Amino acid sequence: MTEEAFDVTVVGSCMTDLVSQAPRLPKAGETIHGHKFFIGFGGKGANQCIQAARLGAKTAMVCKVGKDFFGENYIQNFKDNGVHTDFVGQTSDAATGAASIIVNDAGENAIVIVAGANMLLGGEELRGALPAISRAKVLVCQLEISPQTSLQALHMAQENKVKTIFNPAPAIADLDADFYRASDVFCCNESEAELLTGSSVANVEEAHRAGQELLKRGCGSVIITLGPQGCVVVKAQGSSSKHVQTTAVPAVDTTGAGDSFIGALACYMAHYPTMPLEEMARRANQVAGVSVQTVGTQKSYPFKKDLPAELF
Repeated sequence: MTEEAFDVTVVGSCMTDLVSQAPRLPKAGETIHGHKFFIGFGGKGANQCIQAARLGAKTAMVCKVGKDFFGENYIQNFKDNGVHTDFVGQTSDAATGAASIIVNDAGENAIVIVAGANMLLGGEELRGALPAISRAKVLVCQLEISPQTSLQALHMAQENKVKTIFNPAPAIADLDADFYRASDVFCCNESEAELLTGSSVANVEEAHRAGQELLKRGCGSVIITLGPQGCVVVKAQGSSSKHVQTTAVPAVDTTGAGDSFIGALACYMAHYPTMPLEEMARRANQVAGVSVQTVGTQKSYPFKKDLPAELF
């Protein structure tokens, strides 16, 4: 059993991405010709972990894959990216999670996920991974595994004074209220914020209001990402709300951009604990901005050496 300390531990999902590129998204009942197909590595949890690792964070992944070709490949992918894999479990009871993704020429996507082995990650695995959770600087969770497993991991982190980032994605309308209180940073996009608050989040002004509403539910702070409009950061201290703008970039494929942002944010929280949250968000925006300029999910994630020195 490892007793190592980690910068970032992620408890979450692994998905094999089956990606088709087509001129547009097909309508119901329609078959269209695409121009490219590839298999990639995805899943919100793994994406976030790999982006943090590529920025220089010492990372551990807690997840479950199938005893199948995709599962073996995924474990190798973690190792290739320098992610600690002692807590990546394999099961014969389900297949490795898979996501079918269609990307159109405008860079928009439509996705169907089949969670598979991800849903078998539970309390027993978390107890086994306690060394990686309790000795991390930052723990990151999402909702592509059983929500109760994510919540339990967040509570374990809090009990050990580990900072938590929670990404309520894919969003569920009736989110357990304990998630808010277990989140030092509650980070979601505009559609997730809409579902959780029941209000429109179509612009910066509405994002400020949604952020205040989510903060009232008990989060330490809230970040609502707004794609090309940057993000809104709402902090409990004085309930200040700031719009963090980002530089416009030519988007080729936005798949996984939110995960790139969260992975970068986790890395900054671990390495620069005294940096203001809005400055971390500004830098994470820039990292995510690089990721959307290349096709693919993890393969579009930048390494520290490829980024401007002022980001570090």
